[in-house]
Amino acid sequence: MKINSILNGKSLTIALEGRLDTTTAPHLEAELKQSLEGITELAFDLTALEYSSSAGLRVLLFAQKTMNRHGRMAVRGANETVMEVFEVTGFADILSIE
Repeated sequence: MKINSILNGKSLTIALEGRLDTTTAPHLEAELKQSLEGITELAFDLTALEYSSSAGLRVLLFAQKTMNRHGRMAVRGANETVMEVFEVTGFADILSIE
């Protein structure tokens, strides 16, 4: 998986490309732990994300809980496969999906 971070003041966009699974989720979590200090707006661009496993969902939930305390988070560009995972797991109700 490729992680592209774009910082604009207190706004951070993270674009994910590939598969978010047990192998790649720890890399995203480490990136978030380093990058979220002082961030008030976080956006995930999932346009190029092919798949997310439960490990990936756990990292997104971590990000959502963190941003609930410091600002807001949005998920953008999820394809049909990823949206189906969000809907089946109930994450569609937890995450702010645009």
